[in-house]
Amino acid sequence: MFSPLQMSWRPQYRSSKFRNVYGKVANREHCFDGIPITKNVHDNHFCAVNTKFLAIVTESAGGGSFLVIPLEQTGRIEPNYPKVCGHQGNVLDIKWNPFIENVIASCSEDTSVRIWEIPDGGLKRNMMEAVLELYGHSRRVGLVEWHPTTNNILFSAGYDYKVLIWNLDIGEPVKMIDCHTDVILCMSFNTDGSLLATTCKDKKLRVIEPRSGKVLQEANCKNHRVNRVVFLGNMKRLLTTGVSRWNTRQIALWDQEDLAMPLIEEEIDGLSGLLFPFYDADTHMLYLAGKGDGNIRYYEISTEKPYLTYLMEFRSPAPQKGLGVMPKHGLDVSACEVFRFYKLITLKGLIEPISMIVPRRSETYQEDIYPMTPGTEPALTPDEWLSGTNRDPILMSLKEGYKKASKVVFKAPMREKKSVVVNGIDLLENVPPRTENELLRMFFRQQDEIRRLKAELSQKDIKIRQLQLELKNLRNSPKNNEL
Repeated sequence: MFSPLQMSWRPQYRSSKFRNVYGKVANREHCFDGIPITKNVHDNHFCAVNTKFLAIVTESAGGGSFLVIPLEQTGRIEPNYPKVCGHQGNVLDIKWNPFIENVIASCSEDTSVRIWEIPDGGLKRNMMEAVLELYGHSRRVGLVEWHPTTNNILFSAGYDYKVLIWNLDIGEPVKMIDCHTDVILCMSFNTDGSLLATTCKDKKLRVIEPRSGKVLQEANCKNHRVNRVVFLGNMKRLLTTGVSRWNTRQIALWDQEDLAMPLIEEEIDGLSGLLFPFYDADTHMLYLAGKGDGNIRYYEISTEKPYLTYLMEFRSPAPQKGLGVMPKHGLDVSACEVFRFYKLITLKGLIEPISMIVPRRSETYQEDIYPMTPGTEPALTPDEWLSGTNRDPILMSLKEGYKKASKVVFKAPMREKKSVVVNGIDLLENVPPRTENELLRMFFRQQDEIRRLKAELSQKDIKIRQLQLELKNLRNSPKNNEL
C-alpha cells in the first residue's frame, strides 16, 4: 500500500477542454482556386477575411491590386475576375474594417493608404476609385491596423519609421508616433486599444500609449530577435515570435508592465521561416504558423506557471505564404468551430479554409467554449477616443443571431487636398525622392494635383462670372432705380 506522499512523483496533467482540438481542411469545392497570389516577399499575410468577403493581394503588371471575393463564391475564380486596382505600386497590406464589413483599408509601395467600399455581392468590374486616398507617409507603407474599439480610426506604419493615426471622419492624420529608429515590423493592440505594442528592425519591443506617442516600456531584444508581437487579451501579457542567437525559431512571453526580461523563452525549431502568432482571447489558445511551413502548432495560455501548454499540431504538406483569420462571429458554432484560417498556397493558386474544431458529441450550443465576444458595434467615436476615453469592446453572444448586421455605415468626408501637418511637421513637404520609382510617383501625384487645381480654378472663374452678373442685375433692377 502506497502512501499519498510516495505517489507524489506522478506528473501533474492539466485537464483542458481544448486538448483534442483538431484542424479540418475544407473540401476542394469549398476552397478558392485559380487565384494569382502575389509573389511579393514582404512578410505580411496578403489576405483579409470577414463574414462577407475574402480579399487576397494578387500578382499584377504595373501598380498593385487585390481580389475581393464573396465568401459563398467558392470554387474556381475566372482569370478576368474584377480587381481593386487603384494603387500605383505593390499592395503590401489589407485589413477589413471590424465594424463596417464592406470597407477595407489597403497600403502600398506608392506611399498611400486607401479606403475602399465594396458593394454587396462583390465587384462587377474593376474598382479604380477609392472612397479615400490618404497621403502622409514619405516612403512606402507596410502595415495598416484598425483600432479595435473605435470606429474610423486607422493606424498605418511606413518605411519612414513613422506610425500615423488617421481619423477617417475627416480623412486626415491626427497623430504621429515617431519613436522608432528603423522599419516597424508589427503592430498589436490590447483589448480596449489603449496600448499599442510594436516590434521593429532596431531589435526593440515597445509598448506605446498611442494618443501621446509615449513609450511606456521598451525591451532591447539582443538574445531574442523579435519579429512579431501579439497582446494576450486582458492577461497583461505579450507574446513575441523571433529568432534566437543560434538562429532557431523562438517564442517569448512578456509582462506588459515590465519588459526587462521575458517571463519565458521557448525554442520551437530550427526552420528559417517567420513565425506568425494568432491569439484567441475567448479560448486562451495561441496558434503558431510558420511562413513556408505546412503546419500550425497550438498551445493553451494561462496566467500561472508554466504559462504555455502545448496542445497539438495541425500538419499539412502544402506550405503557407500567409493566413487570413475569420472573425469570431463568422464561425460555425453548430460544428464547435473555435477558429478558422484561410491558408494561401501560392504554388497551387489556392486559398484553403482550415477549421479548428473542439470535438463534442452534443448537438446543442456549447456555452463553455463560446463566451461573450467582441461584436460588430464600435464602443467609441473617433472624437471620444482622441479626447482620452478608453472603453472595452461591446460584446455579443454567438448564440443569438450572430449574423446580425452592424448598423454603422461609412461616410467619406468631403475635403480639399492640402498639406498634411502633424505635430507641426508637414509630412508631404521637403522629402526628396530616393529612387526613380519614387520620382515617377511624385511626378504623377503632382500632375494630378495640377489637373485638380486647374479644374478648381475654372470652376471659381465661372462662379465669379455668375456673381458679377447677379450683381449687375441687382444694380440694374427697377427697384434699385426707384431708390
